Amino acid sequence: MALPDWTVYLPVLCFASVCGGFYICRVFKCARISAWKNSPIAKLMARTEKPLFWIAYSLYTRTKLGYIFHKRQMRKARERYPAGHSRTQPTIINGIKIIPVPILSDNYSYVVIDTASNMAVVVDPADPQAILNQNEIKLYFIYTLFPTRDHSGGNRALKRRYRSCRVYGNAMDNIPGLTHPLSDQDTIDFGTRLRFRAFYTPGHTVGHIIYLPDGRALGGPSSLFSGDLVFLSGCGRMFEGNASTMLSSLDTVGSLNDDTLLWPGHEYAEDNLLFAAEVEPCNVVQKQKLLWVLQQRGQRLCTCPSTLAEEKQYNPFLRSHSQDLHRALGLQQKQDEDWTSYRARVLEELRRRKDIYKDR
Repeated sequence: MALPDWTVYLPVLCFASVCGGFYICRVFKCARISAWKNSPIAKLMARTEKPLFWIAYSLYTRTKLGYIFHKRQMRKARERYPAGHSRTQPTIINGIKIIPVPILSDNYSYVVIDTASNMAVVVDPADPQAILNQNEIKLYFIYTLFPTRDHSGGNRALKRRYRSCRVYGNAMDNIPGLTHPLSDQDTIDFGTRLRFRAFYTPGHTVGHIIYLPDGRALGGPSSLFSGDLVFLSGCGRMFEGNASTMLSSLDTVGSLNDDTLLWPGHEYAEDNLLFAAEVEPCNVVQKQKLLWVLQQRGQRLCTCPSTLAEEKQYNPFLRSHSQDLHRALGLQQKQDEDWTSYRARVLEELRRRKDIYKDR
């Protein structure tokens, strides 16, 4: 998720500072310092080491003020990138067309079209105008992976345009316009041949869902719309989960077929691979992928999809089992530590280093 430029939204930070100050003062008056340190909100704030982050995050994602900011972001992105931040090409798999739609500064929405019926699904429509700019389609479904504005900001506008359209997502998240709540492993039939399966993958947010259209009925690979769970050579921050929760969700991705195509929610490939090169400088496959990505981004070309077979070779967040990665991080399994707990600790260290890398 890409949050607003904080220098532009200084009034919000001022408001957040006041609210945060009152809250902290109240906590200290009502309980000892040790009680504050063990409180849920303190643990949440500690994850980013920026006490104001969570207040600003909540304002951005769950209030009308946040929606105003989102609309401003859309307007600025349209002015800066009239044709989108990246140049994309559709992928066609036996009559199913997948169109990456670049929106905001680095997000992707996706339009999936059954060309036989012209029925369409849109995944994470943050900017409704970008979807409406596609060729005339019959929009039947909106799939939302999680509730932040840069993924769900266009739900209601598209629902007004296509009144019979269904909006799918997890009821645990505050999905705008949600009509059809989903649970883990629920399936949705689309068109004449395609079936989407939803997987519950918390960690980035409490209700994060990924969608997998099964390609076997088409005689081709499946496609994974991964939102902010997995990117090319990266994974999302753990906003509403811990390392163990995120590890379980990443293992869900790792269990899918190697030929599965990965369609992430952001264009983060270059930054992610540069970080991966610092973590595992001797990974040959990763070096080759970085050279390709640099060529693509030099021409503002989209870098997706990759395949899960590729990701398992160079994405450090899918390699928490790798002894090479453990050595590179300088980590060893403790004598009384089970394998899953150790891998969660590896993932936590990776995410910590990535957060520092992003803030440099």
